Amino acid sequence: MGFKHDYNALLHYMHLLESGKSISFISKHYGICKKRLGKLWYTYQIEGTSSLLPTKHKRLTTEEKCKIVLDVEKNHLTLVHASIKYGVSARQVQEWLRAYRTYGIDALLITKKRIRSLDMGRPKKVQKPETELERLRRENQELKTEVALLKKVKALVEEREARLRAIGRGQSEN
Repeated sequence: MGFKHDYNALLHYMHLLESGKSISFISKHYGICKKRLGKLWYTYQIEGTSSLLPTKHKRLTTEEKCKIVLDVEKNHLTLVHASIKYGVSARQVQEWLRAYRTYGIDALLITKKRIRSLDMGRPKKVQKPETELERLRRENQELKTEVALLKKVKALVEEREARLRAIGRGQSEN
């Protein structure tokens, strides 16, 4: 279940932590992830209540990614500390580190372009004007289809009623 914890709920959790409750206790009773709660508690102690407000996602430049990865490598920052320091997700920092350790700094220079081609998706139907004869034929075909469907439904209902009569349960008198 994707329960969202709003600002007031997060502030309540921080007050519980300040009063001595454990992260495990709050996590268990309020259904918030321990890692998230730990990260929120850490940032709350540094930045205060502003750290509990939702943040906008930002797209980082290649230089910023390199700076973050090199800072983590050089200063042995944890993923959580790096994510707090630079305002990005720990998972994203982990992905950049994996790419850097596998392919080198050049792997961070590769950016995925989000290009949507004009010919993607379903082709648009070109509607040409119908003649009177075409319109009547289409309408006639729709009516034939509807009649065939109604005949099938009627046959199914009659079959069901026959089965019910056979086992002694006729239609109700309501």
